[in-house]
Amino acid sequence: MNRTTLAGLTSVAMLLMAGCGGKIKYPSLYTLDIPPAPVQNRGEPRRATLAVRRFTIPSYLREGRIAYRNAPETIGFYDYHRWAANPSESVTTAMIDSLGSARLFSFVTRYDGRIQQDYLMSGRLDKLEELDYGGAVRVNAGVSVELVNLHAGTVVWTGHAEETRAVEARNVNSVVLAMDQALRKDIDRLVASLDERLSHGEGPDEHAKP
Repeated sequence: MNRTTLAGLTSVAMLLMAGCGGKIKYPSLYTLDIPPAPVQNRGEPRRATLAVRRFTIPSYLREGRIAYRNAPETIGFYDYHRWAANPSESVTTAMIDSLGSARLFSFVTRYDGRIQQDYLMSGRLDKLEELDYGGAVRVNAGVSVELVNLHAGTVVWTGHAEETRAVEARNVNSVVLAMDQALRKDIDRLVASLDERLSHGEGPDEHAKP
């Protein structure tokens, strides 16, 4: 082995040792903590039962990284700020809890693949992102849902709600907190819209605007 080769190997080894001694940066993990819905003081719930299918999510949120937009037509992702769990799972759970608190149905459960209930709700978390353009930092969250009468096999109601909320501080913790609050607002609007539809009886399939 000549001196040139030995010197090269020594340099590589020193670089590897320096790299091993450097600080490794691990991603920070976040979970949605959507505030609970207040229990409503109302009469007996409707006798119908409901199953809620796990909400779907757009492909750009499936990677697990928290998303942001520097402009309406562009989207980026934090490298070291990620979701610890799929956000759609948190939204599904919050919707089930809200429907139970609102007492719109006698029984609300998660869909398990079996058709045992009177109605089936499907939903989608359309948007969940930080907005970094147009002034102050904000978040945008959008949710869409659909209710099917399983006995008739027909869609009896659809709804969409979207909320934009300001972020109090320029850090990711505040961004996630604002997302929690925005999703709480979306779910409240959807549950209120569904309550109104059911109060007037099932109507034709049309877009409900909370």
